[in-house]
Amino acid sequence: MRSLIVDAEPGSPAPSERDLVEQFGVARMTVRHALDGLVAQGLLERIPGRGTFVTKPLIDMQMRLSSFSEEMERRGKVPESKTLLARRETAGPGLARALEAEVGAPIVHWERLRLADGQPIAIQHVYLSLDTFPQFLDDALPSSLYYLFADRDLMPTWGEDSVVAAVATEEEAEALEVEPGAPVLHISRRSFCREVAVEVTRSIYRADRYTLWVPVLRPEHLR
Repeated sequence: MRSLIVDAEPGSPAPSERDLVEQFGVARMTVRHALDGLVAQGLLERIPGRGTFVTKPLIDMQMRLSSFSEEMERRGKVPESKTLLARRETAGPGLARALEAEVGAPIVHWERLRLADGQPIAIQHVYLSLDTFPQFLDDALPSSLYYLFADRDLMPTWGEDSVVAAVATEEEAEALEVEPGAPVLHISRRSFCREVAVEVTRSIYRADRYTLWVPVLRPEHLR
């Protein structure tokens, strides 16, 4: 059944249960369970009163310490960014603690719309210490933040992510081209180069085009 829809255009109707029963010679309940599995995988969506349709493929992102551009290129997509804001601000208590700076310390706030193959995927807010990157706003903005880290010998070596489910505000919905109240994922990251906090990012991802993959391991002492 998956092979029947893999090349179908997003929004096209899925084969009917009756057609699938006749094609595969199985029980209707078997077909229904298989369709449920494709819906759970995000390959199909059911719209009440209309039917079942092929969805847009989700971008599968693994939780790893890499940039948005690196992740998109790894999946064969063309990354793009549009700067929405780049300015000097002062660190409030939360950002100061995250960047290990003093409250009121000068910081950079860089907001970008992140796209893949021309489609909006996320709004990303980046916060950097101006003590660490004093020329950031004086020079041309980098095409990739991680290229800048590499040039300064500050490539992140470890970090912390947190993920929260939310709904899009009107402003976020307009930028991401979704309806206000559509589901989104808020992903906050703090990255370190050895023991130095180099960045804090707060990203809002479209939940209908993005899935998060987190590998897990069982602790040795529980085996």
